[in-house]
Amino acid sequence: MKLTHINPEGRARMVDVSGKPDTEREARAEARVHMEPSTLELIENGGIKKGDVLAVAQVAGIMAAKKTSSLIPMCHPLFLTSVDLGFSIDKEQGFLRIESRVKTTGRTGVEMEALTAVAIAALTVYDMCKSVDRWMRIEGISLLEKSGGKSGHLRREDL
Repeated sequence: MKLTHINPEGRARMVDVSGKPDTEREARAEARVHMEPSTLELIENGGIKKGDVLAVAQVAGIMAAKKTSSLIPMCHPLFLTSVDLGFSIDKEQGFLRIESRVKTTGRTGVEMEALTAVAIAALTVYDMCKSVDRWMRIEGISLLEKSGGKSGHLRREDL
C-alpha cells in the first residue's frame, strides 16, 4: 500500500483532493476515560467544582473538531455540517464513554475530526476532574464507522 502523504521526493505533503467529487461524509469515533467510581458519581451529580464536566467537554470536542486542520498538519480544512458528542457512564467497568459524530459534504473524510473531538473531550474531562482523581486513564480512542467517498460505508468489525 502506497502512502498518499508522501511526495516523489519522500517528503510530507497535503494530498490533492481537487479531482474528487463532493459526497456526504460522516464518521463516528469513541474514547474512554477510566476513573474511580466516586469521580463518575461526582460527574453524574454535578459535584465537580469546575462546573458541568459533560457540557464543557461537549463544547471542547466540538471546538476541537472545527480546529482539526490547525492541529494535524496534513488535514484539509473542512466545512463541517454537523458535530455532536454523546456520553455514557459505565459504572461496572468504571469509565466514561465519549462518542462523536461528525458530518460534511466534501472531497475528503471527517475521520480525523471525529477522533480529535473525542480526544479533546476526554482531555477536558481529565482536566476538570484531576483534582479529585489524578490517576484517570484515557484509552480506546478509535474510529467506529465512516461513510462517503470512494471507500463507501465502513464499520469496525469488532463492535
